[in-house]
Amino acid sequence: MIFLNKNNLAITVKKNRKKLHLTQVEAAERAGVGLRFIRELECGKKTLRMDKVNDLLFLFGLELGPVPMERDDE
Repeated sequence: MIFLNKNNLAITVKKNRKKLHLTQVEAAERAGVGLRFIRELECGKKTLRMDKVNDLLFLFGLELGPVPMERDDE
């Protein structure tokens, strides 16, 4: 199981997209999402539609799910 958080989701998507030798345009077409969505995700946009993220992650055999939160204990 791979835990994706807001800090590494963009990196994970970009890395996996490049691993499949896909451009952003090709990944958008295959996932059924817009090019703008992929660009924003790879730039680290903090607010994204989960269904669209899952559509894209499906290309890489991944999906969003609940994970434990990292908290700063003070």
